[in-house]
Amino acid sequence: MGAYYPTRPVRVIVGLAAGGPTDVAARIMAQWLSEHMGEQFVVENRTGAAGSLATEGVINASPDGYTLLFSGPNVTIGACLYRRLSKTLEELAPVSGVMRFPNLLVVTPSLPVKTVAELIDYAKSNPGRLAMASSGVGASPHLSGEFFKFLTKIDMVHVPYRGSAAVYPDLISGKVHVFFDNLGSPVMEMVRAGKLRPLGVTTAERWALLPDIPAIAETVPGYEIELSYGMFAPRNTPPEIIAVLNKEINIALVDPKIVTRFLQDGGVPMRMPPDEFARFLAADKAKWQKIIDFAGIQAE
Repeated sequence: MGAYYPTRPVRVIVGLAAGGPTDVAARIMAQWLSEHMGEQFVVENRTGAAGSLATEGVINASPDGYTLLFSGPNVTIGACLYRRLSKTLEELAPVSGVMRFPNLLVVTPSLPVKTVAELIDYAKSNPGRLAMASSGVGASPHLSGEFFKFLTKIDMVHVPYRGSAAVYPDLISGKVHVFFDNLGSPVMEMVRAGKLRPLGVTTAERWALLPDIPAIAETVPGYEIELSYGMFAPRNTPPEIIAVLNKEINIALVDPKIVTRFLQDGGVPMRMPPDEFARFLAADKAKWQKIIDFAGIQAE
């Protein structure tokens, strides 16, 4: 079946900046596919509008399997935030889930708080004085923070950056104070080095890989955000090409080297066939819509 695909390099488009968690995960997968499918899978970063420029680019690409999208939750978030992307899930063919993970709430060490409860108390005593960084308007760190603000009724000023990597120098130095980043390598490296203080994970319960860090929901009932990475192709990509890609990705997700690398970055493999991934995405979109409506967020 795979004899005719791929016969030339495949572009894997990532809508967020190089060096961020999404980009790192995409490059891990692209390298594995390059080594096992006989052609290069080349990651291209196409940033802008919280990943939606990349999504649009893949939607409009030729449906031949040679332009793929590797995306985090910005695919489903974009479908809620941007009218022109409201039909994204119908215009993309889900290929495979890749990884599941939480966001991690961290604060600059100079902030005098050590728990989620202390952060809430501090924010209530100092309304509008805390700066909450994000990797961009409408990205999951932004929505994670807005959901937190909504449920706790606190006031933090949103400061968007272009990608998560750009946040860290200002967060470490205390120019901004709070960040809900993807549980990827940059944030965990900073936590382990003592440069940032972790307060909680965004999943409903503690994340097995970080048992000592509480779930935010232990302090804020109803708070839950779990994220995923996945691979997509343009709609009308031949089903046999999607089947080949899904099969290879799911083989990768039991490769001990890949599993170990994902665990280091705080994630677990997300193996599923395309139809199950499609159902997951529909539920994910509904969850983001609820948060966006709750918090009254509008794309800028």
